[in-house]
Amino acid sequence: MQAVQGLAGSGAQSAAYARPNARAWSVLGILTFVYVLNFLDRQLLSILAKPIQDELGVTDGQLGLIGGLYFALFYCVLAIPVGWLADRTNRVKVLSIACALWSAATAACGIASSYPQLAAARMAVGVGEAGGVPPSYAIISDYFASGTRGTALSIFNFGPPIGAALGVAFGASVAAAYSWRSAFIAIGIIGIVTAVVVWLFVREPVRGGLDARPMSHRQAPPAELGFWSACRVFFARPVLLRVSLACGATQFVTYAVLNFTTLFLMREKGMTLNEVALYYALILGIGVSAGMYASGRLIDRFAPRAKTAYAYIPAIGLVIAIPLFIGFVWAPSWQLALVFLALPTGLNYFYLSPAVTLVQEEVRPDQRVLSGALLLLVMNLIGLGLGPTYLGAVSDYFQASHPDRSLQLAFYTLVPFYVLAVASFLWLARALKREQHNGETQ
Repeated sequence: MQAVQGLAGSGAQSAAYARPNARAWSVLGILTFVYVLNFLDRQLLSILAKPIQDELGVTDGQLGLIGGLYFALFYCVLAIPVGWLADRTNRVKVLSIACALWSAATAACGIASSYPQLAAARMAVGVGEAGGVPPSYAIISDYFASGTRGTALSIFNFGPPIGAALGVAFGASVAAAYSWRSAFIAIGIIGIVTAVVVWLFVREPVRGGLDARPMSHRQAPPAELGFWSACRVFFARPVLLRVSLACGATQFVTYAVLNFTTLFLMREKGMTLNEVALYYALILGIGVSAGMYASGRLIDRFAPRAKTAYAYIPAIGLVIAIPLFIGFVWAPSWQLALVFLALPTGLNYFYLSPAVTLVQEEVRPDQRVLSGALLLLVMNLIGLGLGPTYLGAVSDYFQASHPDRSLQLAFYTLVPFYVLAVASFLWLARALKREQHNGETQ
């Protein structure tokens, strides 16, 4: 019997399956690779920004729109009905179909001959990726019991750093050797093959099969909720609303930085595509992966003692990152810039594993996909939708007066948003403390 089959949800039964088995780890590996492709597809545009600009003549502002707002509108909004559907159907099949769709759209980016065609293809990537991450969160939560879930989700969240690093290394190398179009087409083909692997080899787990404790009265009532009722329940809880907003404030910074760092390093710091493919790829892959894993381990260790750890761990990471980020923007050479960038690259992502784990722990098993989608809706509409859009527009604004360092000046304006993100997590800590206190007195 597999670790996720036939469990009634009692504490004794769940305890027997607390240690993940080989199938759980293999599923985690497959889903993490899907997430790698998800993020790689998403970031190829920013990685290949300069050759795309050279051929299609798009501005920083236009790049910010198709990498940010246009993409996020489809990605975030469609994730909600897809999440609701996945909670009531087979989550694995939803994930597989979504992977095939966004991969085909990525390949279509490689044949775009104008800005409108490229924008349409990027929107289609967003449509597909709407069905990627939320089902994966829920599947993993039903393969790993509480107490191991934070670590498992932190490993899954290696997807963005590995995807970004591989995107830099692979995309820049292929663009240097062949063309930026070849990179999009090759990654699209790999993604379609991966979608078939998911369909054939990942089994749908039992919802809530590894949950050892009954749900709190503060969470959704036992009866099945309709779509809009489930959404209202999510946003009615201060903890869930505040963690979503805090993540959105953080992602405003992280997506803005991620979408324009390659262009910044090449255009204003003097790096070449081959140098980007090696050095910046290593910074992304190692730095962000370390941040994801470390924060997940810290959550598994400290959250059982105090739920405020879900808020304080990201806040502390961001506070340490601020002066190092300023040093990265100021640095007169790309070598020194990368030295400053190394540590905040990881600290910037101390928020994701705690946030995802908190949401998955706080909602009913049959609402995990939708709740994950609602978390992504808020944080990606704010972060992915507005962050790159804002930075591109500010860079265009400074272009007339400071053509040689417009992105540098634009990056400096992100510092107040760092401060806002820290304040948002402290606001979340207050809600967590209040909720924990109320639970102890009842």
